Order: sequence, then structure tokens, then C-alpha cells
Amino acid sequence: MKELLTTEQILQGLKHYRRIARQDMLRASETPHPDAFLTHAEQRRAVYTELGTLAETAAPDEVITHAITLYKALPFVTGTPEHEHPDIKGRENALENFFLMVGLDPKVRREARSARSKLGSPAATE
Repeated sequence: MKELLTTEQILQGLKHYRRIARQDMLRASETPHPDAFLTHAEQRRAVYTELGTLAETAAPDEVITHAITLYKALPFVTGTPEHEHPDIKGRENALENFFLMVGLDPKVRREARSARSKLGSPAATE
């Protein structure tokens, strides 16, 4: 990772992402799978809110560490139809957006991704 963003920069970025998720929630009914699209947007917004709340009291590196932990805990659902598992895919998308925003080293993200278990495997259902 390059230099860490400040708390204020993280909060501003998360606020921007929350706004985009909110706009997506409002336009969900216009999509081919409105319920899935809405759930995806709601989950993204929830992740941004959770990270923003943490960022108000924790150091930037702690927020990043927490986001990596959340990411590792997600079951792997890549390759499933677009409208399936919108809750997981929304959280995954939000965390990946956050990693891009903070400039997380791609190697760290790949390592966290490889630590995830497939949906339905014992580690994913714990």
C-alpha cells in the first residue's frame, strides 16, 4: 500500500460510495432483476456505513484491517448468475471498491481473496 489515506479522506470516499449505492437503490425497479439489484445496493451501502462508523473512531489502518477481515469471511460466489447471491456480491463489491479507494496493494487483496471459502463449504457456513 502506498501512503495511507487520512481519516477525513476515507470518510469522504465512503460518503461518496454511499450516495452511489443510494442512487442505485432508487433505480432498482428499472433493472431486469429489481429485488437482486436493490439487495446488492443495500448491502454495499451497509458496508460503507459500517466502515464509516469505524473510521470515525479508529485509525485508517484499523479500518483497512477490518475490511480485509470482512472480505475473507465472505463465501466465494463468483461464476454464479448475476442475480443470485446479491447480498454476498454487494458486500464483496463494496469491499473491493474500498480497497481500490485506499490503494490496497493488489497482492494483499489477492491473498485475502484466496483465503475465502466457496459457498456451501464448511468454512463458509460457520
